[in-house]
Amino acid sequence: MEWYKVSPQVEAQAMKTAKGRQKSGQTKEQTKLIAQGIQKGIADYKKQQGIKLRAIDKQRKQKARQPQNNPAEPQAEIANNSSINYLPWILLALSWAGFITYFIWQ
Repeated sequence: MEWYKVSPQVEAQAMKTAKGRQKSGQTKEQTKLIAQGIQKGIADYKKQQGIKLRAIDKQRKQKARQPQNNPAEPQAEIANNSSINYLPWILLALSWAGFITYFIWQ
């Protein structure tokens, strides 16, 4: 059986849980084996949680890097939009010219 390194608190909690679930006629060796199984389960759980936390941390770091890599893009969009800012004024002038000509010719 592989040995999983766990803290003394985990060992105590595993033994307490194993003794709490102990059935009549169960030997101390069987209880110790159950406690070791509980310890292994706790170690596996902690290992899986560590893997998940590392993956989440990687995703968080990638998202944090993305805005820093593309700061020039919004400025380019603003530069392209500056020519579009004249469009409403041109349309307003044309509409006023149209209204004035409509009222003059009536």
